[in-house]
Amino acid sequence: MTPRRVGILGGMGPEATVLLMSRLIDTTPAGDDSDHVPLIVDQNPQVPSRIARLLEGRGEDPAPVLAAMAQRLELAGAEALAMPCNTAHYYAPAIRAAVGIPLIDMIELAADAAAARAGAGESVGVLASPALRRIGLFDAALARRGLVAAYAEDEGSLLAAIRAIKARRAGAEARGALAAASAGLLAQGAKVQLIACTEFSLIADAVPVGAAGIDTLDCLVDGILDFASTQTTAARREAS
Repeated sequence: MTPRRVGILGGMGPEATVLLMSRLIDTTPAGDDSDHVPLIVDQNPQVPSRIARLLEGRGEDPAPVLAAMAQRLELAGAEALAMPCNTAHYYAPAIRAAVGIPLIDMIELAADAAAARAGAGESVGVLASPALRRIGLFDAALARRGLVAAYAEDEGSLLAAIRAIKARRAGAEARGALAAASAGLLAQGAKVQLIACTEFSLIADAVPVGAAGIDTLDCLVDGILDFASTQTTAARREAS
C-alpha cells in the first residue's frame, strides 16, 4: 500500500520543520524508499510571528497566510496537513475552514499522550512560549482529559531561549533555561511534561532525567504515520 501524502505547513521555525521530517524518516518502518511517507512541504519562514501577534499584540495576523499555505498544499495533492508549531495551532480553525482535508492536530495528540501517562486530576507541565499559556491552548485540551496545565514561573527565560534557538544560538544558556524550567515544574509536582515548543524539540535532551518528557513533535510524527498508513475508504473497497 502506498502511504498517503501529507502536506507540511513549515518554516515555524525552519529547523523544527527539518527535524520533523528527519524524525519521520527515522520512525518509519521502511524497507525501501517507497515505504516512506510522501510529503509536500511549504517551508515558509515568512509566516508572521505568532509570538508578536498573540503575546505582544502587534504584527500581521498569521491566519490568512496559514490558510493560503493550506490551500496550496491541498491543490498540490496533500491528503492531510500537519504543522510543526504548537502556538500556530491557535489558528487551526482558519486552516480547517480553508480546505477540505484534515489537519493532524499536534495539540490533541500531545494531550492524549499526556493523559496516557498522568493520573486523573494531575498537573502536566507545559514547556512552551508564554504565548501558549496566554491563549490557553493546552489548558483546554488537557482539561477535556481531566488534567491541569502547569507552567514555568520564569517564562521570560523560556522566551529568551526560544529566540536564541531561532537565531541559531541553541547553546548552554538556552539549554540551561529549559532544564531550570523543567526542574521547577517537577518541584510543583508536574512530573509529566510536554515539550510544547518545536524550538525546544531541538534541545529536548536538556530536560532532567526525573521528568517524564513528552515531545509534541514526536506526537505529530506518530499522527502523520498513523494517517499515512491508513487506507482511504475507496482504497479499502478496491482491495476487498
